[in-house]
Amino acid sequence: MNGPLFRHTWRAQRIKLLLVSMGLAIWGFLMPFAYAKFGSQFKTLMASGILPKQFAQFGNGDIFSLPGSIALGFIHPIAISLTSVFAVGFCAAAVAGERQQGTLEVALARPISRRSLYVTLLMASFGFVGVTIAALLGGSIMGATVEGIAGELALRNVPLLWVNGLLLFGSIASIGLAASVSFDRFAPALGVTLGTVVIMYFLEILGSLWPDAEFLQPYSLFHYLKPKAVLTGAAAPLDFLVLILVIVAAMAWALVVFPRRDLAAPS
Repeated sequence: MNGPLFRHTWRAQRIKLLLVSMGLAIWGFLMPFAYAKFGSQFKTLMASGILPKQFAQFGNGDIFSLPGSIALGFIHPIAISLTSVFAVGFCAAAVAGERQQGTLEVALARPISRRSLYVTLLMASFGFVGVTIAALLGGSIMGATVEGIAGELALRNVPLLWVNGLLLFGSIASIGLAASVSFDRFAPALGVTLGTVVIMYFLEILGSLWPDAEFLQPYSLFHYLKPKAVLTGAAAPLDFLVLILVIVAAMAWALVVFPRRDLAAPS
């Protein structure tokens, strides 16, 4: 890893990171608040049978418990969109964007190898994702504390949930960076990464709401983010292993493809 490039990347992204982290902290704060204020009403509504039982949860989350509400915050499109600012946007543009602008050659003209460039950007992206996930969890804990329901949360399980979230969005970041080193233009790299996220998210949500489509869920990376299970002490090691394998596969692709690519003059 290249230290000066790593520090420069963090300096360049610090304002964006601050804004995204603030947004996620606010969103995380709202979920325990929603559970404390409306959880019992929603539970009564579901018990009445007015709504189908499939509507009792969205993905891996629900509004009937504190762990469920935190899980709902993780899988909600708002949290996905904010975290994807780095997991998708930054990673897809990290190399392909520089290549399109004709500035990648300037960086590579310095004493830094392509593999070192890639590893530095990957570590920076994991750092950004880690900070945003921590902000989301920090907001949730603060919201639970303000509402006086923090006792319903096993705080010892929160770090493991941070790891689960880091691995999920880290796997997306790894795919994005692998796409970025594979293309000379930003649009194809963004299309591949964003398309992967949208399709996998659709498969997970469709499977959770429609029993006949439940078999599709294991094909989605989001299926291996289990916030409620982790917070209740029922984490499955296989979920972590699958995400790690995806990260390793994406890294292997990038480390093989990027050093062997010919970088034609930008047009």
